[in-house]
Amino acid sequence: MEVKSDKILDGKKVAEKVEDNLESEIKSLKEKGIEPGLTVVLVGNDPASQVYVSYKEKACKRVGINSNIVDLPQDVSQEDLLAEIEDLNKDEQVDGILVQLPLPEHIDEEKVIESIVPEKDVDGFHPANVGRLVTQGDMDLAPCTPKGIIEVLNEYNIDIEGKEAVIVGRSNIVGKPIANMLLHNNATVTICHSRTKDLKAHTSQADILIAAVGREEFITADMVKEGAIVIDVGINRTDDGLVGDVEFEAVKEKVAAITPVPGGIGPMTIATLLENTITACEQRRG
Repeated sequence: MEVKSDKILDGKKVAEKVEDNLESEIKSLKEKGIEPGLTVVLVGNDPASQVYVSYKEKACKRVGINSNIVDLPQDVSQEDLLAEIEDLNKDEQVDGILVQLPLPEHIDEEKVIESIVPEKDVDGFHPANVGRLVTQGDMDLAPCTPKGIIEVLNEYNIDIEGKEAVIVGRSNIVGKPIANMLLHNNATVTICHSRTKDLKAHTSQADILIAAVGREEFITADMVKEGAIVIDVGINRTDDGLVGDVEFEAVKEKVAAITPVPGGIGPMTIATLLENTITACEQRRG
């Protein structure tokens, strides 16, 4: 798929293609008596988390993955949450475990992530899976959003090798893993963050610019190189609806291609979660 003249990298279309491929793969698993299963653990009643979990549940139903939600109260103790995860670790019908983040302040997020057995860690956050990504470029159970970015670039035949890639944002969820993925694809990678001096000097050199800061329309047209590829990971709620981290309309005029918000990387995050679940199922059950 080449980048079209309208410059839009349509993550929704790519995600639909991923789901179509998964449907036939899941059908083949079921013919062998294997029913792939994903369990999402939701703590508390954060509205955004509830929305994301419902998207994941609907996506599972579309492709034929058995999905289950473990709904826990906001004040659940860390001990009880870890006990719940341990039960899921032992459950042979559960191929993937996802604990919806963020967690309440009284819970140690790191301990929770580390309590999931690596082979069921479909979020790709367990240190063992992170280590495999960093040292080997292993994408089997890699973090979903960055994995989705790479799949969009590949689907549109955007060559990564030798390109100057600049990432704005250094989170464990997006910034750091996408940096490693790009490195393994032979890009030259720069990570920028809140302490970076002269951010524009870096972003304006990028052949591939990835914005993942969570700040509404933070990347403006004067910060972007002519003909660049821009990937907008941000999802910011405003009075006018959802906007990304990139000033979309102005930046679109300068670049070779750009992901929209919504309809860009968001759908790919869910599609790659489904992929990770099937990978976990196949690796666990042969």
